[in-house]
Order: sequence, then structure tokens, then C-alpha cells
Amino acid sequence: MGQRNKRNLARKAGLAGALALGGSALAACDVQAPEAVNKVLGFGWPRGITPEAEAMYNFWIWVWVAAWTIGIIMWGLFLVAIFRWSAKRAKKQGKGEFPKQLQYNVPLELVLTVVPIIIITALFFFTVQTQQKVTALDKDPKVTVDVTAYQWNWKFGYAAVDGSLAGGQDYDGTDEESNRLAEESAIDPEGTENANPIHGKSKGDISYLNFNDIETVGTTEEVPVLVLPTNTAIEFRLASGDVSHGFWIPEFLFKRDVYAHPENNQQERAFQVESIDKEGAFVGRCAEMCGTYHAMMNFELRAVSPEKFEEYMQYRIDNPDAPNSEALAHIGEAPYATSTQPFNSQRDTQDGDNYVDANDKAQA
Repeated sequence: MGQRNKRNLARKAGLAGALALGGSALAACDVQAPEAVNKVLGFGWPRGITPEAEAMYNFWIWVWVAAWTIGIIMWGLFLVAIFRWSAKRAKKQGKGEFPKQLQYNVPLELVLTVVPIIIITALFFFTVQTQQKVTALDKDPKVTVDVTAYQWNWKFGYAAVDGSLAGGQDYDGTDEESNRLAEESAIDPEGTENANPIHGKSKGDISYLNFNDIETVGTTEEVPVLVLPTNTAIEFRLASGDVSHGFWIPEFLFKRDVYAHPENNQQERAFQVESIDKEGAFVGRCAEMCGTYHAMMNFELRAVSPEKFEEYMQYRIDNPDAPNSEALAHIGEAPYATSTQPFNSQRDTQDGDNYVDANDKAQA
């Protein structure tokens, strides 16, 4: 009898250990799950186009695999207990109504306490591991982009480009004059009524914004297209010109709030991607409710080859007054956004005709 109890306890401990090891091992996998598993457990998530997005997608899938594995085992134990130890079955076998009670089985209770802690700890560890990969700022970016959000559009500027993508010489795109004027906006001039009311700074302070020589600015009629190279580390530096916004490219599987005065709001304004692994046009959106036309605050990421990007940058450097559409056409790309439509922000129509076809307008 004693040996049987020991075997039962060992079996239960083994099962609990298997649950813990299965949960942690499955969650630990930083490898792509089988495609059939992806389709079932992806729940409609888009596939990522950066290594960081792929890491998040894989983590998402494997956590679901671990959750379903643990869930199926637990449901199995519940069903066994319900049918094996039912009052009706016990009566047929001439036993008491209740099965043997184990509430004072200290070893079993310790196992049932420790195992969930191990599972949760493992999931927490791999969550942090994935988060650290996504937010790491050690990816040696070759392109640095300043992203400025404002009601209700976007401005993109090239702050720095490595020489390998800019004709052999490192490109510094800082607009010194505009940044100087922005610095001057921090303090109201003498004699201004209610001068510098916000911690000694002007209400019109835009000194935290970055301005660049090469910029792409969205308008009511034209969705801005941000052109970036594939297979290249990129840094994005975010700031808002007014209220809070959100920078979101669904295929990045990542979004970041965009604040005014990011440092004062305890926000790290920069994030990096190791590379963009797929060429094409990808819609970008504001992911923070920011006012009347929030839903129309779109942009497009146009990922092109490094060779095309170098040609694009050279064209914009040589033709500073040329619009972004001309530079895109110069490298053989569609001149306007293809992943979303330009909207008419006036909203003065009642028939749903609330967008402007920029391509038709350009041909007119």
C-alpha cells in the first residue's frame, strides 16, 4: 500500500513537472512554429517584416502552444476526476460518496504551488527576453528618421544616412537654421503676457522637435510616403507637435506612443529595427485617439532595395525642392501611396465621397 502511494505521488509529481517543462520549453522557442500551427494560433495576426516582429510573432504562437498544452492536460484531469470519481460510479462499486480527500497532502500541495510559479516565471522570462530584443538600441542604425506627428498627419525627415547609402559619404540631414529657430521658441520674449507659463517654457515651445533638410510632409490630399531601405538597421525618433499620437505599422507588430516633449514625459523617443526584410508598401496609422480626423491619419512605409534607396536619396539631395512623388517616380516606384487612400479632411460631403485620388489628380 505504501509503495502504491509513493508511485501515485511520483506520477503526480512527474505530470506536474512535465507541465512546467512543457510550458517553459514551448514558450522558450525563438524559432518559427510549423505553418499549420501558425494558421490555427495566429488568430489573424499579420506576419512581421522585421526580425523584432518575427520574434514577437513566434513568442505569441509558442505561448499559445504552451497554453493549449497545459489547458488540454488540465481539462483531461478534470474530466477524469468527474467521471472516475462520480457519486454514481462510487455507489455502483459500493464505495462512499466522496473519493479520498487529499487536502492535507503536503507534498502534493507543494507541487501544485511550485509548478504554476515555475510556469509563470518561465513565461515572464521569455516575455522580457522578447521585449528586450524589440526595444534594444544597439543595432547600429545606418538610417535615422525623425518622425513628427501632428493633427492629423505626419512629417518624416532623414536625420542621418550612412555613406554606403548616400553616395559614399555620411549624410547629416540636420536643418541647422530651423532647429535654431525652434530652440528660440522655448522662451517667450520679454513683455509677453503670461510669459513662459509651463515650467518656465513658452506654450509655443517646439524646441524638442527635429527639423531636417530632406522632409516628407503629409497633406489633406496626399498621404506621406516614408521611403526606407531593406536589409538595413534603422532608427526612428518620435515626437508630437501637439497632442498624443501613436506610431503604428501593423507589419512591425509594434506601436509606440508619440508625445510632445517626450523626455519630459519620461518617454524614450527612439526605437530601432534590425532590418526590414521585405520590399513593398505597408500602411502606417496613428494608434492613439487624437481628435476629429484621427481615423484618416495614415502614412505609408515604402520599403525598397538599398540600391534604390541610395538613388532616391541622391535625387532628393540634388533636387531639394522636388516633391517626394518625383523622387519615387525617378526610382521606378509608384509616386503616391498605394496601401491607403488620401482623404478629404474637410468632410463637407454627405455621399461618402470623402477621399481624393492623388494619382488621378496628378494626371489631370
